[in-house]
Amino acid sequence: EVQLVESGGGLVQPGGSLRLSCAASGFAFDDYAMSWVRQAPGKGLEWVSAISWNGRSTYYAESMKGRFTISRDNAKNTLYLQVNSLKSEDTAAYYCAKLVAGTSDYWGQGTQVTVSS
Repeated sequence: EVQLVESGGGLVQPGGSLRLSCAASGFAFDDYAMSWVRQAPGKGLEWVSAISWNGRSTYYAESMKGRFTISRDNAKNTLYLQVNSLKSEDTAAYYCAKLVAGTSDYWGQGTQVTVSS
């Protein structure tokens, strides 16, 4: 059974940082690209970032470039998202997803990031 479990969210002040993690199990993690998406309150899903199976290629939504860093540790079956210089508009539930041919087929339950003073 595929499982994706996010963690690391929380309440942070504007300008702060968090490191989100996604623990994967039930599939060959190092065979698949992975991504992060987010959903702000009352809004639709927004793609954040993606990473190739070996971590050599990374992709970001324009508004996240320079502030967010995606990475993975295939030995630990874990995906990460380092989020820096957080803004109030980054408040959202963040989800990791397994990618197949560029499409998400499994999602985690999400971790909440709230940016507020």
